[in-house]
Amino acid sequence: MTAYVVEDLRVMIGGEALVHSISFAIAPGECLALVGESGSGKSLTCMTPFGLSAGSATGSARLAGVELCGLAEAALRPVRAAKVGFVFQQPLTALTPHLTIGAQLREAAMQAGAPAPTREGLAAMLARVDLPDPHEKLDAYPHRLSGGQRQRVLIAAAIAHHPRLLVADEPTTALDASLRHEIMDLIDRLRAEEGMAVLLVSHDLASVRGHADQVIVLKDGAMIEQGHTAAVLSKPQQAYTRALIAAVPMLDAPLPKRGAVGEPLLEAKAIAVSFARPGWRRGQLQAVSGVDLLVREGESVALVGESGSGKSTLGRALARLGPCDRGTVTWRGAPLPARGSMTPAHRRLIQPVFQDPLASLDPRWRVRDIIAEPLAALAPHKSIDAAVAEAMAAVELEDSLLDRAPRALSGGQAQRVALARALVADPELLLLDEATSALDVLVAAHIIALLQKLQAERGLSILAITHDLALARLFCHRIIVLDQGNIVEQGEAEALIAAPAHPVTQRLVAASKR
Repeated sequence: MTAYVVEDLRVMIGGEALVHSISFAIAPGECLALVGESGSGKSLTCMTPFGLSAGSATGSARLAGVELCGLAEAALRPVRAAKVGFVFQQPLTALTPHLTIGAQLREAAMQAGAPAPTREGLAAMLARVDLPDPHEKLDAYPHRLSGGQRQRVLIAAAIAHHPRLLVADEPTTALDASLRHEIMDLIDRLRAEEGMAVLLVSHDLASVRGHADQVIVLKDGAMIEQGHTAAVLSKPQQAYTRALIAAVPMLDAPLPKRGAVGEPLLEAKAIAVSFARPGWRRGQLQAVSGVDLLVREGESVALVGESGSGKSTLGRALARLGPCDRGTVTWRGAPLPARGSMTPAHRRLIQPVFQDPLASLDPRWRVRDIIAEPLAALAPHKSIDAAVAEAMAAVELEDSLLDRAPRALSGGQAQRVALARALVADPELLLLDEATSALDVLVAAHIIALLQKLQAERGLSILAITHDLALARLFCHRIIVLDQGNIVEQGEAEALIAAPAHPVTQRLVAASKR
């Protein structure tokens, strides 16, 4: 018995074949994973049969006996509503920002014609996916939840109508190691309880190894290797599969030579950030509590911690991109103004690179305009054409991409454009907020190598917010571990990972070794 069968699936976009002759079958309660680098056709294979991509599908894709290929949108809509659930890569963009969590869950539960659930029923949905304080979360908006909490909400919404198939497109990309395992354990539990088939897209080979029954390796839209997960990942037959496995950062990988660090550059004292509680509850949520932090010239410092630990909130407060209730930040010993008083000269010093490369680029602009945008305010003396060309060369992008829109870029190209935009005004410190987590392992390795090269050439300092301890060890001089808005441990990267003292660090290290 099979829940979902695909035979000779082909996907065309603009007359070009991007997916070639894909075939597989998933039984109820089984998980099949698609792996491969960015642009290999993973998401097109998953989404096109359901009418959720720009491509057109030929061949056969049967869900619970219903043929999807060739169905019009009007016929596909009720199939999606009743028989399939979707969990997407970026939960913040997948959730509607102006609706509360409760309103979005109610809509998901009713899409197959079911009656509106009660508030208790909605809270039970959140409790089922192990979300703490479910009644309080019903009144929250997506931006008030951590990445892991938002992903649990997406899973709760995806299974609210008891689908036959769950399509999970990179569901753990933005999460720390412990949360990745928790989310995949949750999906395992739910597929066992519901008898639900799971089609998983992932570049996290550890999650695939531990949770998928079958795996298909895709390259350039074609299957190059297929079989039981343990067999394929332990004894890969293809060089490409071996390259994917080798590109995964490991805690025992050899370390590159790091450059020397200089004098203190950015120093923070007693930084605190709080937010008002959502819904009917009163009081404040303390996101960051009295943090002290130092970054030196030419130094890479990693902020790590579990989802919701305050890493991004602290980073935005330091760079004056987000609120800061109290505390001081100095730059080379001089006070850095508050967010509303930052001058262009101050703004130039610290430039951010964000997690989702496509979401951080204006979809209406061309690459040349995106890169040039900071120059008008931060470096008006520069020649725009020369500065853009220099930034493109620095991130190793071809000039032929200058007139492309972001949607025409791969994930790696888009992240290089975001990096070029950050570099164009000659900053002294880069704030990297999960800058490689949305990328496959091969592309992420190229981006890290590029950042190491740029740091050596330009003497850049880097504050890297990351959930990947192996990456932090490879890339950074020091690691600072946050938990519930407090620094619980910090030290030289390799020494801290070799002998973690705090339970949070121990948990992160143990999860990174799984």
